[in-house]
Amino acid sequence: MESIIPIKGNVRHVITLDPTVWIFDDRRVDLKTYFTESHIEKDELEEYKRAMGKHWSREIMEGATFPPTLETEKKFEKRKVLTGTYGIQLRHFLKIAEPAENARTLAFETSDGESHSFPLTKVDDIIFKFSDEGKPLLEGGPVHVVFKDGSNNDNPIRNVIAIRVD
Repeated sequence: MESIIPIKGNVRHVITLDPTVWIFDDRRVDLKTYFTESHIEKDELEEYKRAMGKHWSREIMEGATFPPTLETEKKFEKRKVLTGTYGIQLRHFLKIAEPAENARTLAFETSDGESHSFPLTKVDDIIFKFSDEGKPLLEGGPVHVVFKDGSNNDNPIRNVIAIRVD
């Protein structure tokens, strides 16, 4: 099983994706809770600015002190990453590949010769599941394509070897 997935076709930049490193990506979502909780889309830059403002204000008021639970929180987060089930939205990567203005469809090519096509407008509804119980997806992997609404969670698109934009 090859773990590298290219995004190719009618894009400005042909890029390759390596799902084995996404466990360290802050954009990952916890799929154990993703389909059961409501989600609010966030502007990442605005969130960053807000967090930095709070941090700056706290340091001015309290000085640069670390809360006593910071190490405990880091240990818990590390354990959670090693045992969690995670995914990442496709839109993050497609934005970097920059589909051409006349691009209309997105197709997932699989190792068994199938191709699953979707309108490019549905890119926000697609999540790549890359980890199950802290382990990479060796069977049917390296990613499973699941939809944001969870409708194909029990029967995802498996064995993806390439993403083609037409």
